[in-house]
Amino acid sequence: MTDFLDGNALAGPLGEVFAADITTAVGQCAHCGLTGAIATLRVYGPEPGMVARCPGCEGVVLRLVRTPDAAMLDFTGARSIRFPLPPS
Repeated sequence: MTDFLDGNALAGPLGEVFAADITTAVGQCAHCGLTGAIATLRVYGPEPGMVARCPGCEGVVLRLVRTPDAAMLDFTGARSIRFPLPPS
């Protein structure tokens, strides 16, 4: 028997993270390894979507596309993202 929870268990922890100001989060580029605040990325768009590139290597770190009823977020180009959180 496997002991696991379904994805609904992420609702609280992810709700806390995505309620934070993402521009203050620190990410690491999966292409060159440069680390810096999301606010330092070079953003192109907004149409048809927003593309954020690493200021070091110009690799795509994230993509954001907004439709009338959904938002699609792709962090494939980020090795990691660290969100500052208030003390619990």
